[in-house]
Amino acid sequence: MPMIVATHNGPFHADDVLAWALLRQFMEEDLELIRTRDANRLNEADIVIDVGGEYDPQRRRFDHHQHSYQGPYSSAGMVLEWLLNSGRIQAVLHAELREQLVSYVDDVDNGRVAPTLGVPCFPSLVGSYNLGCKSPEDFKQAFLRAGQMAEDCVKGIACGVAEMAITAEVVRTAMMEAERLQRNYLLLDEYVKWKRAYFEMGGDTHPTEFVLHPGTDGSWRAVAIPPELGSFAQKQPLPESWAGLRDSELAAETGVPGARFCHKNRFIAVWETKEQLVRALKQANLLR
Repeated sequence: MPMIVATHNGPFHADDVLAWALLRQFMEEDLELIRTRDANRLNEADIVIDVGGEYDPQRRRFDHHQHSYQGPYSSAGMVLEWLLNSGRIQAVLHAELREQLVSYVDDVDNGRVAPTLGVPCFPSLVGSYNLGCKSPEDFKQAFLRAGQMAEDCVKGIACGVAEMAITAEVVRTAMMEAERLQRNYLLLDEYVKWKRAYFEMGGDTHPTEFVLHPGTDGSWRAVAIPPELGSFAQKQPLPESWAGLRDSELAAETGVPGARFCHKNRFIAVWETKEQLVRALKQANLLR
């Protein structure tokens, strides 16, 4: 039989939706959702989130509205801590979920942060699922749809964490190879999300200026490395004469066939093959 997860009925918020998504993603048991404020049904549930006036992780009760609870969490933060402490998620995944998603939901739900009007964010997106609901069944179905969206977000973060260790090793190897060969570029045989690992391993002072890697369509691209994580600047931008050119115009400007495009902000250029890309960059005296 599935475990019964209970939360309140009626309009919902990001914390109860996210708490449900976290349970769905990281609990091995089958789960069934009920939405009620009936005390008897809450008492019979295996897990209760965002309702019931009780915070007791051992009993799987995760409400934060009662005066006796003075902590920083919403129901989402409570569930996340329980998942960590019960061994259902590892510390590194817990940290990423908290940083990327859960802490903000906790802050908004507890009134420490107000979403900015006109700026899409997770709580406002979840809130939009309530619009148009008239009946209890409308709200339940909307909650489940919002929960699926939230679970997709959680899955994405979990996949990113799973890839982090592999990515770090790939980037570390490429950085060491660039130093050994005294090259100013990283050469990646397959694309990985390299920026975070690169800067965590001293990329801001590393002598590399470009990353060369294949695209999913078989093309090859050069990315100008920013001076620091999050910056839109480049250590060394691509040539100004390439900016915004595409296809035959870029090929004519560089004298290298197979050109696809160069972004107008000069941080990425694409050719059909690695050989063509390297040739274009070397002719512009960008690689050494």
